[in-house]
Amino acid sequence: MSLLILVIIAFIAFAISLKIYGDYLGKLVGLDDSKKTPAHTMTDGVDYIPTKAPVLMGHHFASIAGGGPILGPIQASVFGWVPCFLWIVLGSIFIGGVHDFMSLISSVRHEGKTMGEVVGKNVGKSAKILFLIFVWLALILVIAVFAILVGNTFAANPSVATASILFMVIAVGMGFALYRKGVSLSIVTIIGVILLFLSIWIGLRAPIALGARTWIYLLLIYVFFASAMPVWILLQPRDYLSSFLLYTALGGAVIGILLGAPKLELPAFTAFKQPVGYLFPMLFVIIACGAISGFHSLCASGTTSKQLNKESDAKVIGYGAMLLEGLLATIALGTAAMLTKAGLADGLANWGGPVGVFAHGMASFLANLGLPEQTGIAFGALTVSAFLLTTLDTATRLGRYTLEELTAGWAPAISNKYVATIITVIFGGALALSGTWSAIWPIFGASNQLLAGLALLGATAWLAHLGKKYTVTLYPMIFMIIVTVVALLIMVFQNFAKANYLLGGMSLVLLVLAGFVINEGMKAINKFKTMSAKAK
Repeated sequence: MSLLILVIIAFIAFAISLKIYGDYLGKLVGLDDSKKTPAHTMTDGVDYIPTKAPVLMGHHFASIAGGGPILGPIQASVFGWVPCFLWIVLGSIFIGGVHDFMSLISSVRHEGKTMGEVVGKNVGKSAKILFLIFVWLALILVIAVFAILVGNTFAANPSVATASILFMVIAVGMGFALYRKGVSLSIVTIIGVILLFLSIWIGLRAPIALGARTWIYLLLIYVFFASAMPVWILLQPRDYLSSFLLYTALGGAVIGILLGAPKLELPAFTAFKQPVGYLFPMLFVIIACGAISGFHSLCASGTTSKQLNKESDAKVIGYGAMLLEGLLATIALGTAAMLTKAGLADGLANWGGPVGVFAHGMASFLANLGLPEQTGIAFGALTVSAFLLTTLDTATRLGRYTLEELTAGWAPAISNKYVATIITVIFGGALALSGTWSAIWPIFGASNQLLAGLALLGATAWLAHLGKKYTVTLYPMIFMIIVTVVALLIMVFQNFAKANYLLGGMSLVLLVLAGFVINEGMKAINKFKTMSAKAK
């Protein structure tokens, strides 16, 4: 079978879903452009900034995409490409896209506050506190995993490190040009994109070679400053610029697939049990961001909702960005599925893991356009690293928001944004320096997906409180909670059996916290359901 067929099926399914299901979700919550969003009513020039849809789409997409939709499908491909493809497409449409859209619009309707506030207002204060503790611990795992991945990528591909540093410089210049000098978006975009690809050329000729551990220390210093800066200076323009890198990668990959029509060599299905675990629940945990990700709810409610210019933008930015990420996940799956079972194992072992498999796959696609193999590999690795870095500094910023919200009122010293950032960076960095990403990824994936279930729980309670039909979030919530509770239970036993008490203990704590939130959430939903029935 040709990879081209998979890409076409995914594209058509996503396009139809954006129009039909996206419109349905918009009508369900009553999107209304006459209502001023928090970006307008609470503008502060730091976090709350009305942002044009194309810029915010780039910022949001870069933030949610990260490395998850690339790394997850490649890791999960050991089960075969059919189960991975089905979960990516169906999960993105009916679970991930709904989760992202509801997280964004519910936050907009709650003054741009995080999902913690949505949970607090619609479930209860104790549930909010427990939810925020869960979120902060999950973000520590995100920071640890992606600090290791970026450090390893920079060490293995020094040219990528150079280009990434140049990205940051270009982004700061773009931010000042847009928001302080009033230069038009089109001019800034053209110049920024030209400089973006120039930085790739410079990176290939002036690589910065350092060890992975050294890069991790430098990255921790970087994310401290990046997460404390006003969003317009670095994060927003950098993410917008990075989105063009991903758009180019997606476009180049699709054209390369169209011209080369590579065959799928990996078996459609291998076995229910693999070294990574059983297909259920591990397939739904490992693929993570490629179908649904709790981290998206934090991005949507933590930063994007504070910049949404008008409510109607939520359909494309909230729901549409997840579908675009599903397309990226399909292409990432293709880079693994082009290989034989033995070839995939060899690539994972000798090409630098999933990042290397994706980079070599991209080089194969781009070779059909006449691009030299080494340049294609560098471009693929750079694409991944740009989004790994985005996830890293976005997670740090969200960790700061969460800790501020958690300690506000009773611990003013900790709720200071610089102190909250330092604490978040220290804990994330300590975990990163304590082990490898492959050891942390399973618990990160499980906590991330359980977070998605809890965010869907908050959205369900909100819809029930409004008297709206809430089955669109209830059934996905039930599925995600079952999947991730089973996965975390397995990890508790596995990690304690291996004497890995840190990860085993974290798995257990996350389970307990989630259990309390779920209990409180279901009580709230039943209460609203009873109230609605009496009103009728």
